[in-house]
Amino acid sequence: MAESDPLLSRARGGSGRDCPPGLPASRSVPVGPGAVAGQDLCFDQAVVFIEDAIQYRSIHHRMDARSMWLYRRYYSHACQWILSCIICLILALAFVEIPSSFTSTADVRYRTAPWDPPCGLTESVEVLCLLVFVADLSVKTYLVGWAQFRKSLWLLAYLVVLVVSLVDWLVSLSLVCQESLRVRRLLRPFFLLQNSSMMKKTLKCIRWSLPEMASVVLLLVLHLCVFTMFGMLLFTGEKDDGQDRERLTYFRNLPESLTSLLVLLTTANNPDVMVPAYSKNRAYAIFFILFTLIGSLFLMNLLTAIIYNQFRGYLLKSVQASLFRKRLGIRAAYEVLYTTAEGETHAQGVGVKAQDLLQVLQKVQVDSPHKQAIMEKVCSYSGGLLSADEFQKLFNEFDKTVTKEHPPQPEYLSPFLRTAQFLFGHRYFDYLGNFIVLANLVSICVFLVADADILPQYRDDFVLGILNCVFILYYLAEMLLKVFALGLLGYLSYPSNLFDGLLTIILLVLEISTLAVYRFPHPGWKPEMQGLLSLWDMLRLANMLIVFRFLRIIPSMKLMAVVASTILGLIRNMRAFGGILVVVYYVFAIIGINLFRGVIVSPPGNSSLAPDNVSAPCGSYEQLEYYANNFDDFAAALVTLWNVMVVNNWQVFLDAYGRYSGPWSKIYFVLWWLVSSVIWVNLFLALILENFLHKWDRRGHVQPLSRSLDTSPEITTMDLLFREVLEEPTEEELMEKLKHHHHLQLCR
Repeated sequence: MAESDPLLSRARGGSGRDCPPGLPASRSVPVGPGAVAGQDLCFDQAVVFIEDAIQYRSIHHRMDARSMWLYRRYYSHACQWILSCIICLILALAFVEIPSSFTSTADVRYRTAPWDPPCGLTESVEVLCLLVFVADLSVKTYLVGWAQFRKSLWLLAYLVVLVVSLVDWLVSLSLVCQESLRVRRLLRPFFLLQNSSMMKKTLKCIRWSLPEMASVVLLLVLHLCVFTMFGMLLFTGEKDDGQDRERLTYFRNLPESLTSLLVLLTTANNPDVMVPAYSKNRAYAIFFILFTLIGSLFLMNLLTAIIYNQFRGYLLKSVQASLFRKRLGIRAAYEVLYTTAEGETHAQGVGVKAQDLLQVLQKVQVDSPHKQAIMEKVCSYSGGLLSADEFQKLFNEFDKTVTKEHPPQPEYLSPFLRTAQFLFGHRYFDYLGNFIVLANLVSICVFLVADADILPQYRDDFVLGILNCVFILYYLAEMLLKVFALGLLGYLSYPSNLFDGLLTIILLVLEISTLAVYRFPHPGWKPEMQGLLSLWDMLRLANMLIVFRFLRIIPSMKLMAVVASTILGLIRNMRAFGGILVVVYYVFAIIGINLFRGVIVSPPGNSSLAPDNVSAPCGSYEQLEYYANNFDDFAAALVTLWNVMVVNNWQVFLDAYGRYSGPWSKIYFVLWWLVSSVIWVNLFLALILENFLHKWDRRGHVQPLSRSLDTSPEITTMDLLFREVLEEPTEEELMEKLKHHHHLQLCR
């Protein structure tokens, strides 16, 4: 079928243009090879529409046979995986490019000269990645069509970014890689953004929320400016030396005063900023307490509340649009499959034949459990016709977590074995295992406290070694008894058992290795180091694994299970937020490298690993030896940005980079604080609250013991967070949208 032909042909071998306008469409019984080809085309269109709905993709793309073949190959797991790897590769080039991060330390005092790649090495990899992106853009442009391409801001921006990157790449080669600024490095995160629909939605939600955030930020600025004026008028240094110390240290001039109070807003320099004046007169504390009370405890928390409320509202709109896109894809599939049934085999009516839908579902690329659940429901219609409403409801199965069915337990003939199977498969046996793990953890804590002041080479590890042997033997026996009670497949079907079994095997191998190298424990057991690890190192590794094994108690405690499931839900739903954070970190790190590379230098006379920093002011960058926090390479820049985001001692960075590169550097760090600590952290808090409140409202459904992590309902998609408040689109809205499809013509 040519692209100019109508998409939906109501006769298997005909064209949609043969449909009389205004009349219901009908399909006749397929006759001839042309009819069979038309039927296959309809089935393939339905497959693509259903896959679009499952992945929340737009259905506005070409639907002829050749385009659908290309479309499905493009969105296949292999192709998308390759594209994701290319994106990761081009982002990772920042670690290799000049200045490379291949040094053992970032400290400017001890860092050796890094390995710098020759000109053309990273550029060759980069141009290959850019050519892949050119092909990616070309495929997308062809599939959506020129008209849709001109309307898509993301695709237009994709084109601009690629053109700028390729031009900048040519400039690099012409200058033999000696250019001081590479613009394309700042543009690389765009490839990550444009490849994720959820990241695009999150970015749009952030953009929509900015006006409301700006109102509170302006209020914070006003609060900061007012108290800065008060502080400069209050601490003039005319009355006593306490005031003079306060003025000289924190309120010397307007920029210093603003910086001091901005840092106090994050409580990073509290109570240091207050001490000089407060030590002379306790009344000065009122000024700082009022500033902190209004700014930190009121305005900052108000900003958190506004961000949560606004972002949740805009995210709800975005998820509502995703739901509409899903319903639209399902309805489009219904439209290409529906038929008018007349005759003896079917009652009079309009719908989709169950056998047609089964053939379509066989081709749909989706996980097997959900596909099997839908196909079982379709089979229950016994060859009847599915209405539009029934067709839509079938695909609600994708919003459900498929309950895992565990293999049947082995059947034993002996009454003794059946009794043993009951005992070792009972939840109280798990309780006993949790108690043993707790006892093991307590024993480790006792020995850690008792031997805290003894060097490892002087410790007597006889008792701890014996206890480790006993506990590991119990863990092995517990694993074997559970396999006996549940069967091997039944044991492996529980994730909690997989966790326990894997750690037990690792502990057993480690214990056997310890006994083989250092023999059986005995009083005064302090053998010389043999091989890669000393006896203490092997014991320490075993104890760390035992501590990690203690996590098995989480399913046994309901409230802890709620928190754990919230964390799991965050991991599932955090990819978009994590991607936004990666983009922000990447951009600020590249900007930081271009602004501050080389400004932090090794102190003069540095000839030892313990330089004399007594002369440096207390609490300064030099006295705290923060030399590893710099922007001399990409990895060091990321760590420095992380330390500033945490805002602990971030005034040290403001002061140091202000002295080394100029006062304008504070703008960079304040912007980073606003973007990371104020906006992103509050968005992250909003997502945590949404996940936790959803879990807390459903905490009565959490199953006891290990079954809670294995079979309890989990949030699998973002729209489930808002399931109670989402509005289902009406049939009129769906049909109106389908009528405006560029590559779709409806005959009814």
